[in-house]
Amino acid sequence: MNGLIYFIAAAILWTGFAAQLPGLWHNWRDPLKRALCAVIFLAGFCFALGAPPTVGFINRAIGVPNAAACVTYGAVNAFSAASLVLIVHWRGADSPAQLRRVSRSWLIAYAVIIVVQSALFAAGDAPVERRTDFDTYYADTPFIREMIVLYLVAHMAAAVTTTTLCWRWTHQISGWTRRALAVLAVGWLCTSAYGVVKMTAVVGRWSGYHWDPLSTRLAPMLVTVGAALTSAGYVLPLLGPRIDSLLAFLRLGPLFRLVGSRNSRNRRNALLSWRSLGDVELRLTHRTTAIRDGIRDVSVHFDEAVRERAYRQALSLGSGADEAEAIGDAAMVAVAALTGTHDRAGRLDPAVLDGVALDAIAGFTGGYAGPVAGEQTLDTGQPSLIRMSRAVRAAVVEGAVRAERAKTRQVL
Repeated sequence: MNGLIYFIAAAILWTGFAAQLPGLWHNWRDPLKRALCAVIFLAGFCFALGAPPTVGFINRAIGVPNAAACVTYGAVNAFSAASLVLIVHWRGADSPAQLRRVSRSWLIAYAVIIVVQSALFAAGDAPVERRTDFDTYYADTPFIREMIVLYLVAHMAAAVTTTTLCWRWTHQISGWTRRALAVLAVGWLCTSAYGVVKMTAVVGRWSGYHWDPLSTRLAPMLVTVGAALTSAGYVLPLLGPRIDSLLAFLRLGPLFRLVGSRNSRNRRNALLSWRSLGDVELRLTHRTTAIRDGIRDVSVHFDEAVRERAYRQALSLGSGADEAEAIGDAAMVAVAALTGTHDRAGRLDPAVLDGVALDAIAGFTGGYAGPVAGEQTLDTGQPSLIRMSRAVRAAVVEGAVRAERAKTRQVL
């Protein structure tokens, strides 16, 4: 067992910690940010300390056999305390004073546990170095036995408490925070199972059974999965809105290609390159603006009859009212874009900027209501644009465009 999986897990967690450093630097006084960074760092630290090569190095450096076990136990309990503090800050309290009081209580309790563990290790006798099976090998040794039990009980108490709090909280909120709490609940459940498995192996030793594989093989897998899930759960609320923005950016692609990329300026501003992945929200804003500008440009060619025909055809094919409305809007915009293309080519009469069209353009700039088509307005809010973008590829819309092309060829 060379500890590769431990180092890989630590590297992944510390990469997440490094990603949080800029935010920590700018928001050092934010207790929630400090607790989050402490949890991610300590999770990686626990894995690095638990790797057999690290265990051997620490034992040699300190000059005490199995000193690494005491250090690792202390790091795990520090991680447990930081996790509880993070949950407390995340959920909040009735007052800042209560929040500080609860957080301080958890920190003091686990600081006392770490001190007691160290005292028990110093009082015990563990002369034979055990890099992977310390728990079961010394399960019957006075004082060391108590240290192991205290570590496992403290760790399970934090894991069970956090799992329960996260699961209860999921019923009170929604959105990305709820998803994050569900992931956290599963992650801490795996971590709780780690403690149960470890304790089972220790109790087995007391009863004369050798269930060491539970402690040396199954438990590390459980804690690895648990740490990965809990770290993901803590970071998910920060990444969730960015994921939503990226998905919205991609979903607007068909509509952007239809009307938003009609000039080089909009294309340059709205395309997402690998260098701008960190500015997804900004790129989404640019793409949405480009689409609205494009719709404004072609609004002079809007034909309510096209929208009405597409709407009724979509309904007849089994679409719901909202979907049919989006298909009708998309058909009208697509046909208007095609007409505008012919105008720029000089094949159709561009003298369509009548008073109604000018009023439509003026009305568009006033808000999300958008250009007027007939007696209705075209909703250009982002949710409506996404539905319209999804409808651009519908068969009804393609049929409306083909019909417009055939009519244009007849006119020409």
